[in-house]
Amino acid sequence: MSVLEIKGLKKSFGSKEVLRALDLVIPENCIFGFVGANGSGKTTTMKAVLGLLPADGGEIYVCGNKVKFGETDTNRYVGYLPDVPEFYGFMSAREYLRLCGESMAMKKDDIEARCDELLSLVGLADEKSRIKGYSRGMKQRLGIASALFGRPRLLICDEPTSALDPVGRKEILDILLSVKEQTTVLFSTH
Repeated sequence: MSVLEIKGLKKSFGSKEVLRALDLVIPENCIFGFVGANGSGKTTTMKAVLGLLPADGGEIYVCGNKVKFGETDTNRYVGYLPDVPEFYGFMSAREYLRLCGESMAMKKDDIEARCDELLSLVGLADEKSRIKGYSRGMKQRLGIASALFGRPRLLICDEPTSALDPVGRKEILDILLSVKEQTTVLFSTH
């Protein structure tokens, strides 16, 4: 089964055509790199998949369910990491992830277990400092953990390695590789 299917997606901004009949099928449990130059429509496509941007034509299906602009029912299957994730700087990584779990109405024991699992996965298990002091790479790691918190079937990462040094890029890509048995990963890069 495909996790994401896009049929004939079109999008223009004024007279600038950004997407011209894009067709794309992404199967379960794979890593799919969405590669293109700046302005080629990668982020536009991702925002349309999330139902945050109306398409001018075409259809998008996530886990067999049609995506509709402004309706986020299909987002229950999706975790999203924007290119520059924002957090509450006064919190620690664990506090932030607890907030994620509470917003999903998870049980306290389940929240703590998921925090332990994800903080270990992204290499922040021993980090006690406040997020405001985190490096860009640490914020990307926390962003991945928060995007994975609800066990999504599709993880969308918009430029997850931009502005990272080569070691940081490899670490982020290794994390994404390690979760492919749990979720399909779609990430963009130029």
